[in-house]
Amino acid sequence: MKIKFVLPALTEAKSPFWRPIKYSLFPPLGLATLAAYCSESDEPILQDEHVEKLVTDDQPDLVVIQVYITNAFRAYALADHYRARGIYVCLGGLHVTSLPEEAMAHADSIFIGPGEDTFPQFLKDFRMGKPRSCYINQVRDLSELPPVRRDLIKRERYLVPNSIVVSRGCPHHCDFCYKDAFFEGGRSFYTQKTDAALREIDRLPGRHLYFLDDHLLGNQKFAAALFEGMRGMDRVFQGASTVDAILRNDLIEKAAAAGLRSIFIGFESLSQNNLLQSNKKQNLNRSYREAIHKLHSLGIMINGSFVFGLDDDDKDVFKRTVDWGVNSGLTTSTYHILTPYPGTRLYRQMEAEGRILHRNWDQYDTRQVVYRTYGLSASELKSGYDWAYRSFYSWRNIAKASWQHDQPEMILKHFAYSGGWKKFEPLWNMVIKTRGLNKMLPLLESILSRSRNGKYNSPRSPFPAIA
Repeated sequence: MKIKFVLPALTEAKSPFWRPIKYSLFPPLGLATLAAYCSESDEPILQDEHVEKLVTDDQPDLVVIQVYITNAFRAYALADHYRARGIYVCLGGLHVTSLPEEAMAHADSIFIGPGEDTFPQFLKDFRMGKPRSCYINQVRDLSELPPVRRDLIKRERYLVPNSIVVSRGCPHHCDFCYKDAFFEGGRSFYTQKTDAALREIDRLPGRHLYFLDDHLLGNQKFAAALFEGMRGMDRVFQGASTVDAILRNDLIEKAAAAGLRSIFIGFESLSQNNLLQSNKKQNLNRSYREAIHKLHSLGIMINGSFVFGLDDDDKDVFKRTVDWGVNSGLTTSTYHILTPYPGTRLYRQMEAEGRILHRNWDQYDTRQVVYRTYGLSASELKSGYDWAYRSFYSWRNIAKASWQHDQPEMILKHFAYSGGWKKFEPLWNMVIKTRGLNKMLPLLESILSRSRNGKYNSPRSPFPAIA
């Protein structure tokens, strides 16, 4: 059976030359994981429209499309195209789980929630000629997860091909979190077996890894065992955590010993009222400064994430946030305009208050204002968001933030990473397009990897915490 797995690009992607670097970072591991359930006699292929032009005049037996909010309209158009030609189409992903009735109009079968239990059941039903129209996740267990079909991934087309996921979900429940809705109705956070995760890591070539888990340190027992197993593997990696997990016990030290070199942290807001209103309890009454000092002392770079537009924000929030990030020595910052994703508590609250402006999902990209604001006008919010990016990544602030570090090595790395990532983004796009990345990676690793005179002796990653 010929099975085609598709990750559609954003709706406005009309040209094969359209490849913003953000969407060329990581391969679609979710689809490659589902492909692992195919039988040996199947012929699966995987296409990611972000890095290649889709072939749409083919004749597979089955098409499986992953849908998230900003590619929803493009996904529906592709689904309608294949269904019009008599080809069976499945839709799954975050957006399908959030709005199943909307997705159902464009699919023969839809999947609600994670697909580790439902997709193999669907394949069995499909082969018997009795597929159901809707499959709802019931089991949250990764113990029988087969190896990801990485052979289907075109590694040379991605900036970080060695991405990996060893858990699902998050133990916290922020009101604005899109993924939290995806894991409702069961365990919201669960992990692989440690040995299976280590085997998956061992399959990946090279040194650099990027853990895409929402919270790599979310299960202390699992994370400690994972980091212990990674010691001696000569890996460098990036991941995500929360402030409270960094301050708790010595787990972050174990991560550093295993090769952690940069970390994504959702600070979100400097306002305690905003954190309380958005149910970001894991950040309440936690010392951001203490967590940052701890990470910097371990040689770990930080990508801080912030949300603008929460109800406690005023016109000065942009400057306060940028100044704080610069003075704290954050290597990179990721800014977002508050976005009420369907399926979240934030969306339900705003919809009840009549604050949702429209349902044009293309614009729900955290760069545009899609709700009725309080305190700030929509134009003030948008212009402040744009200013924050320009200001944080100005050469002046890059240099100032670099000098917040005590170690000369960290000063140089900060300046090179922060400046090299944002100031030379067109160069990275060119490198990806010309397939020159594989040639550059060894050179970058050779230049940037060095031993420390302290506790840890692993090489550093050539990439910053991705913003």
